[in-house]
Amino acid sequence: MKIFFAGSIRGGRGMLPAYIQIIEKLKMQGHTVVSEHVASEVLEETEAKITDEEIFKNDLGYIDRCECLVAEVTVSSIGVGYEIGYAVSKGKLVLCIYREEANVSAMVRGNRQIISVPYTNMEELGHIFTMHLPSN
Repeated sequence: MKIFFAGSIRGGRGMLPAYIQIIEKLKMQGHTVVSEHVASEVLEETEAKITDEEIFKNDLGYIDRCECLVAEVTVSSIGVGYEIGYAVSKGKLVLCIYREEANVSAMVRGNRQIISVPYTNMEELGHIFTMHLPSN
């Protein structure tokens, strides 16, 4: 399955090590992640070379070409929220995962078109992905 992975960039990069592991878990299950750049340690340098409009168009294009959006929403991010809303409006499967202790927006958790699942450790994610994402 083609997946767009969404995670906070400008809202804070504290979850970067988790993003790297999440993308690896998705790929190990046979999925194609078209937005691996979200887990890049030098993303801010790359972003500085393109305009905000290019970022916007690129991300929406990626979402349009995917079957699913997986978002790590532990760290609040306006951009991730926008991507989630866009994916929902396009009828995409949307899976939001978050650390159990996170204060996740009611706009995500309350939307019945979004699958929202807490996790306590990385090992749980493989099971969560198997349960909620169709296999290839």
